[in-house]
Amino acid sequence: MKCTSKRAKNKTSAVRILTIVFMTLFILSAAGCGKLSYDMPYAADSIFAPEEHGLEVTKSKATPFAANLCVTDGDVLNETVSLENAGAAALFDLKNKKVLCAKSVHEKMYPASLTKVMTAIIAIENGSLDQILTATDNIKITESGAATAKLKSGDTMTLDQALHILLLASANDVANLIAENVGGTIDHFLEMMNEKAAALGATNTHFTNAHGLTDLDHYTTAYDMYLIFNEAIKYDTFNQIINMNSYQTTYYDKNGKAIQFSSSTTNRFFKGQFNAPENVTILGGKTGTTNAAGHCLILHSKDAKGNSYISVVMRCLNSDVLYAEMIDLLEEINN
Repeated sequence: MKCTSKRAKNKTSAVRILTIVFMTLFILSAAGCGKLSYDMPYAADSIFAPEEHGLEVTKSKATPFAANLCVTDGDVLNETVSLENAGAAALFDLKNKKVLCAKSVHEKMYPASLTKVMTAIIAIENGSLDQILTATDNIKITESGAATAKLKSGDTMTLDQALHILLLASANDVANLIAENVGGTIDHFLEMMNEKAAALGATNTHFTNAHGLTDLDHYTTAYDMYLIFNEAIKYDTFNQIINMNSYQTTYYDKNGKAIQFSSSTTNRFFKGQFNAPENVTILGGKTGTTNAAGHCLILHSKDAKGNSYISVVMRCLNSDVLYAEMIDLLEEINN
């Protein structure tokens, strides 16, 4: 066995260390004694230009949330329209993204059956028109005087039929029918309604039911209704229904017996009881009435050039006042 002294080991270690130091100094010397060059040297006042260093530059920017919306933070009034008999009202020019007239548009109010616009949106987005809806006891409406289709447990109809009855006849039991079948439960459907409202920017809106019958915690604003209706008219199904004067259909009870249903629209412009101003064509809308909400109406219209408008009037004392105020509002399209 070969033995190595401690002194020899220390000498070998020392040689190795000196070799490493020498090699390091040689490398640094070859590189300029520590004066290393960098492609992108740091300087406190320098401006980084990525294209100068062969980096791809993408010139883009985020689209603001309200870029395609009409926006106002308060009233927009003029001498030609007073709206003194409306709790809130507004006229929105969709092409030019302008608020032509507005009164109390951010004041919280009961929406009554204007609620059903959001009900229709959620149904269209999450259901299929040929989907069969089945009524349960949960759809019943007990409030006296509330409009219904008189559905009974076990009755069936398609979502397409239900949407027509919802928007034209404003049947409150059909609103519950849609909510329970599309949402799985009515409560889940309400969550979907409130989530959609928030996504649309309707932050002053809260829904506690799918039909709009009065509840203290069920509210919206005229401006939020514009946001919601503006979303609804993106769907052909919605536009086709609100443009109709009447509707007839056949659905079935739990035993398969055919039940005939017919109804005319609640829109008094389409009933021929009121006329729109000259050069203004009403494409459709939704009414809403309860004691707490008063009389409400939201419309989609166009001018002689085909430009689109949304108008909304809320909390009027009676129907005649509501339509008179709406006509005054629509006159602004021609001014």
